[in-house]
Amino acid sequence: MRQQVPNIAGIAGIGFFILFPFVYSGADYDYIMHICIIAFYYAILASSWSMLAGYAGQFSFGHMGFMGIGAYTTALFCHYFYLSPEPTNLCTEFNLGGTWLVVVNPIGVTSTTLTQDCLRQALSAWNGTVQVTPMPVWLGIVLGTLMGGLFGLLIGLLVLRLRAAYLALFTLGFSEILKATISAEIQITRGQAGMETPALFEQGITLFGHTFSKTDKLPPYFVMFFLLLACLGILAWLARSKFGLFVRALREDQDAAAALGVNTTKYKVLVFVVTTMMAAVAGAVQAHYVGIVTPNNLFLLQMSLVVAMAVIGGVENFVAAAVGAILIQFVLEMLRNSFDVGGITVDMTIWRLVIFGIILMVTLRFSRNGLIAPIIEYFQRGHVGKETVEKRMASEGDAEEPAK
Repeated sequence: MRQQVPNIAGIAGIGFFILFPFVYSGADYDYIMHICIIAFYYAILASSWSMLAGYAGQFSFGHMGFMGIGAYTTALFCHYFYLSPEPTNLCTEFNLGGTWLVVVNPIGVTSTTLTQDCLRQALSAWNGTVQVTPMPVWLGIVLGTLMGGLFGLLIGLLVLRLRAAYLALFTLGFSEILKATISAEIQITRGQAGMETPALFEQGITLFGHTFSKTDKLPPYFVMFFLLLACLGILAWLARSKFGLFVRALREDQDAAAALGVNTTKYKVLVFVVTTMMAAVAGAVQAHYVGIVTPNNLFLLQMSLVVAMAVIGGVENFVAAAVGAILIQFVLEMLRNSFDVGGITVDMTIWRLVIFGIILMVTLRFSRNGLIAPIIEYFQRGHVGKETVEKRMASEGDAEEPAK
């Protein structure tokens, strides 16, 4: 029964988050729902990074870079590509059997943006007689996920022969180069101004007879939550398979694993691709939820936050990393509330990060496997030590009887 406690707690947690939006009715409903969505987003990033660093021993600082690839791929796709029944004769376009794929010209950030947009000019000339269809959001998310996997494959083949600090520095450099490139290509990416993205459900959605607008929190809440569950399910399946056994062998001793016949490069690249695709899909969905993507999402501070969440939860347990990310996101939001002490106002918008840093240092000093992972380990394997002692004592007793 003791071993089933984590499973029971997991089912209870899933049930809680499924029922919560229908039960909670506070005046800050939208705010709490927003925090939950952001917490699920960070949980995906932290759990996938935990699989990469904690299980496979590949300490990468490029996770937020792959998240940015997913976000910018879907943003660029939805921003520049449209379907039209008629050619514009102004934009770059391709005939797809009676339907035209229209590619809008890059216009950057200028005071004459509207007049430079070839599609807007065509729509103005048509005066409402032609209906142009934007690309579906879900297709942009799929492309963002695939692009994250493709870049993960290329980077993995290039650098995963490196180890320890070299891999960390290379992926850090990759993320910074990506951020600099996005910031510099103002004509295409609009630089620091960012790119607006359509909502996850731009035209709204009707579920169980109730219509939700594109600004309602419930649909993106469940999209991000079930995406988190899907990622955790994939990670759990991989961890329990031969794949998980091999990547843990790489973490413990790569040379010994190679000597035993494990294709170390293959499995290092595979785990890198899987985890980068998870980061990319989280970034793509988040981009459509927030409605804008900017290079600020790729700052090293964001990567540090994901790493800290995974470490505090338990870097060698992706479920603990996900739980830790959710809890830390709520704690950081609660610490925003300032208070007065002896007539002095303590501004928690500044001190909350100090408190977060103290929690991280205490965790690293006294519980290097995190705060959540040891609890899960206690219930899953806490009985093993007692059973081993009992079996040893029984075997020693059987060995002594003949001597008597």
